Amino acid sequence: MLKTTYQLLTLFLLLLIAASCSKSKGPLAIFNKLSPHDTYAQRLKDNGFDHTAMGSAWLLNATQIVTKPLNINIPYKETGYFADDKVSSTALRFDAKRGQKLHITITKKPATNFAIYADLFEETGSQVPKLAASADTIGAVLDHEVKQTGRYILRLQPELLRAGEYTLTITAGPSLGFPVSASGKPRIGSFWGDGRDEGGRKHEGIDIFAPKRTPAIAAANGTVTGVTVNTLGGNVVFMRPENEDYTLYYAHLDVQNVGTGQTVGTGDTIGLVGNTGNARTTPPHLHFGIYTSGGAIDPLAFVDRNAKQPLPVTASLKYLNATVRTNIKGSKLYNLPSVSALAVNTLDLHTALTVHAATDGWYKVTLPDGQNGYISSKNVGDTGAIRTFTLKAEQALYNAPDSVNAARKKFISSGEKVSLLAAYRNYLLVDVNGETGWIEAK
Repeated sequence: MLKTTYQLLTLFLLLLIAASCSKSKGPLAIFNKLSPHDTYAQRLKDNGFDHTAMGSAWLLNATQIVTKPLNINIPYKETGYFADDKVSSTALRFDAKRGQKLHITITKKPATNFAIYADLFEETGSQVPKLAASADTIGAVLDHEVKQTGRYILRLQPELLRAGEYTLTITAGPSLGFPVSASGKPRIGSFWGDGRDEGGRKHEGIDIFAPKRTPAIAAANGTVTGVTVNTLGGNVVFMRPENEDYTLYYAHLDVQNVGTGQTVGTGDTIGLVGNTGNARTTPPHLHFGIYTSGGAIDPLAFVDRNAKQPLPVTASLKYLNATVRTNIKGSKLYNLPSVSALAVNTLDLHTALTVHAATDGWYKVTLPDGQNGYISSKNVGDTGAIRTFTLKAEQALYNAPDSVNAARKKFISSGEKVSLLAAYRNYLLVDVNGETGWIEAK
């Protein structure tokens, strides 16, 4: 009966949302172009689902999850599962540098059965992070050029009453092309901040070494704004990329091949690598800099070709969306999937955990009290029966390890046999004739 009711609710919700017009009629749509996530949220409201338990929980979860993200380092990859009988989402926080281009992909199983809304937020110091980019998996990839060095939060939230497995990959690469032709096998030999003039000043750029007269090329589409000669840089060229608020600086050129006001495309020859200016006694190289209205900034992230790929997921996927237990006393729960990270909890043997995703050799898990973190996949196992025992007195069976706030599912009679599956603090997770729940440890 319950299953039939759930199926009817699912069908009703999906038909009603699908029947709503493609353009949201809510108040947000009057002034803003809504993100895919906000469009879906508005449809829920338009159809009255914000007044239902599941609909209101979905809307509340969307706001709350970004206030308690888990930390990761990029590149990053995880495989997870969203269940259709739960209101679920995930939020991941990471550092990114100005000049990087974030590349975020999500693949799903089944591929077309449900949508996952991806929203990238920038932490601004206020309680509400700023939306930086958004997409849904009906589309494809989310690419975002980082305009400000700082911390970013990625929220993934599936539509209601849909289930499926997903694989998320986040990588960061350069937002500009490399400014020296690959024909010269260029290498970066001096970096931002290196000492110059016996410590009298700092290097405001990077030096890219290549054979003399190797083409120095446009790192983006743009316009040449200056072709001059100066004491430090020798023959120099300035160019402004399209739709950007900074200028590229090419120095020590042997030859300048462009003129002021000229439009160039990515890969066009700006000049030829040399050692003019104060580089007369050094091997040929291009001094490459980036200038903003506030002065020079480190250009490395804009052109760094050494983009790393995430480690593959090696933790078993059989525990996704499952309750497991620790199999080693003293297992650590970490705030990052790394043994060098901060351990936020030390767990007892047989502690119950819910697995949401797998990354590298780690599981992203939640404790029964709601604490999130990462645990080594080697430290968890199935929740098969540890032992069977007989109750000496009648006990209540709860849906969570909390006799004060949890719902009581039923009473278990004195003398009835139960199977112990896991534990948490002063509670035991047990199986009673095929029904699972929590009892107080007495």
